[in-house]
Amino acid sequence: MQLGSHPDDTAALSAALTAISPASAYHPAPLPLKHEPMKWPAAPGLTLEQQVATAEKVMDMSTSDKVGQLIIAGLDGEVADTETQSIINNREAGGFILFRPNMKSVSSTVALTNQLKNLNRRAGGEPLFLSVDEEGGRVSRLPSQVDKLPSSGEIGKSGSEAYARTAGEQLAKRVKAFGFNLNFAPVLDVNSNPDNPVIGDRSFGSSPSLVAKLGIAELKSHKNNGVLGVVKHFPGHGDTSVDSHLELPVLSNGLSRLSQLELPPFEAAIDNGAEAVMVAHILLPKLDPDYPASLSKPIITGLLRDKLSFDGLVISDDLTMGAIKENYNLGDAAVRFVLAGGDIALVCHGDENISLVYNSLRNAVNRGTISTERLNESVYRVLALKTVYKLNDRTVPIPSADQLNKLTETALAPYRPAAVTK
Repeated sequence: MQLGSHPDDTAALSAALTAISPASAYHPAPLPLKHEPMKWPAAPGLTLEQQVATAEKVMDMSTSDKVGQLIIAGLDGEVADTETQSIINNREAGGFILFRPNMKSVSSTVALTNQLKNLNRRAGGEPLFLSVDEEGGRVSRLPSQVDKLPSSGEIGKSGSEAYARTAGEQLAKRVKAFGFNLNFAPVLDVNSNPDNPVIGDRSFGSSPSLVAKLGIAELKSHKNNGVLGVVKHFPGHGDTSVDSHLELPVLSNGLSRLSQLELPPFEAAIDNGAEAVMVAHILLPKLDPDYPASLSKPIITGLLRDKLSFDGLVISDDLTMGAIKENYNLGDAAVRFVLAGGDIALVCHGDENISLVYNSLRNAVNRGTISTERLNESVYRVLALKTVYKLNDRTVPIPSADQLNKLTETALAPYRPAAVTK
């Protein structure tokens, strides 16, 4: 039924729109709303009309299409093989992540991102999140022809907010030039443990206030240049002495310690408009004795969403990392992540793993283990950000590596001579 044909329609529309954006005042508008209202997540980057349109789109999608939006998948090789094409045609992933093995050259990388877009356009799916880990320093996935940006640790030594802002601009511009729209950066971990095997100079430093200041500057530069930045690794990976790529780190830190050291950069980022957070595979027994942060309702919903008031997109760290696959069934882990309050399961390796996660999530929805409302919340967050960042399937031209390198060298020269190293 179209609203506007009954005296109670205005009240129904008002209630529905208020539920979509509870923090903002409602101003009546003649917008059609075909479905029963539900409480939707906040979407500050959307107009009221866009919020309603996004909610309607979610309600009209099939369960299978909704579940696909909850997955960002990896792929093998430098082209989309038959398995990847099948994932796109069946709408079993709402995005992809590429690593260095997928990006041997500038031209092949752009050919791949363009191929993914073309396949998705023909399949009629929602625009894809095309993502990458491009932090600068040792975590640099782009082709080797593109010079590395300085590490966060190097930027942190300067203490310069302008340096971080400029480095963030260069990160965003170069990933966008390759066709990406989502970057898993900046790192907001505080480098508090010198024995940490995985963070180190990926962090801006050992001071929470410094990490917050420089991380926020880099994050805002991503947004200003049209790239969704994802802060990581909540609630803080800096004190671990175990690499979660290999096994599950266990930390004895309680909420008091976390509130003093690990959480302040994330709190500051949320207060400054962070839209997406990656959750780490770290077991914190004082917060949840049974499950790591990435699968923990007390941590994702209780701490991140309720205590820190974060209503944005929550993405898991790669579920195929050793911390998860050596301790949990992958499909069960994905379901538990969503039940804990997560939105996008990152499945970086293995076509069979992508299928397992997709089927596990879909079956959980069909059984009622994951409620329709819980599913709709996550899909709404995904589609809202795809709208905010104006995602589309338009292809991009092949950029010049030399030009990108020169632009970066010029931009960073005032802050660190010879700032770019190959």
